[in-house]
Amino acid sequence: MNPILKEDIDHIIRENLHWEQLKNASVLITGASGMLGSYMTHVLLALNEQRDYHIRITALVRHPDKLSPSVRDKVNVLCQSVTTPIHTDQTFDYVIHTASPASPLIMRDDPVGTVAANTLGTYYTLDAARAGNARGYLFISSREIYGQPYAHQELFTEDTYGFVDPLNPRSCYPEGKKAAETMCMCFKQQYGLNVKIARLAHTFGPGMSIDDGRVQADFLRNVVHHEDIVLKSEGKPIRTYTYVADAVCALFYILLNSPDVVYNISSEDATVSIRQLAQTLADAYPERHLKLVFDLPKDTQNTGCAPFTLGILNSDKLKALGWRPIYTLKEGLMRTVTFLETNEGGGTV
Repeated sequence: MNPILKEDIDHIIRENLHWEQLKNASVLITGASGMLGSYMTHVLLALNEQRDYHIRITALVRHPDKLSPSVRDKVNVLCQSVTTPIHTDQTFDYVIHTASPASPLIMRDDPVGTVAANTLGTYYTLDAARAGNARGYLFISSREIYGQPYAHQELFTEDTYGFVDPLNPRSCYPEGKKAAETMCMCFKQQYGLNVKIARLAHTFGPGMSIDDGRVQADFLRNVVHHEDIVLKSEGKPIRTYTYVADAVCALFYILLNSPDVVYNISSEDATVSIRQLAQTLADAYPERHLKLVFDLPKDTQNTGCAPFTLGILNSDKLKALGWRPIYTLKEGLMRTVTFLETNEGGGTV
């Protein structure tokens, strides 16, 4: 295992969580080859190897070849799209639904598939959890459900919302997530299902694709290739970035330690403009002499990126459970670069 990944996983399982709830449990993870799904799978495998938890893991993926061999040999692989009924007679104690397009390029080119992964995918995974009388269900939502804040808003708590245009095809992602959240609450009310919803700020780290069109991916690709960092805008929108190990640790806090349903996940100290994000990366590697280059398109383009310019998540509710992010923005970015430059599988974990 890559040293960065191993250190991250070891850090997560040392957290003061109710890990014992997972002993001898059957767990379904959708999107198990993605950044969040793969990290969560590695955590469960580490609990098996280090604590003899005997967790039975089912990894639902469309492309099994994207699973690392070390994972593929230790889990039950269910090869299918999450947008179709789940084809298994197995029942699950926990269902973790991470499968969702995260690339702006996919949201631009396949808005139908994007909204389906979050609506149909959530229905079928909730139904699988209900059928097996699952003890817990975790849905990975997004900061995007809050939309663009109104004039008086700066921080979003779990009970405040901004504006999302439902008639904009790019809203396939936030509106799909919002519909999925409503579906979770309907299953909770109608069937008594123990649902949990995690609203993530922008997340990065090992396992992310540096070719998916997100600005952090573009900037990391520039650094890895020792290229100047290219901005396609003036870089004014403000975002909050959370390193994947901190985000995954938070997801397990929500699944195992939380009394409520919905929680924001955000490293508020890592709140920067897109331009500041690029500058942080350039400053982290002074020996590479990287400069910021502005390549502003002459025409307005449909990049698939979210139109929201501001909207910071307040994570006080999550911190009350005991969670704290460990890594600063610079540390997380440098860990990601180290992983990308030393991992034989490229971005896969």
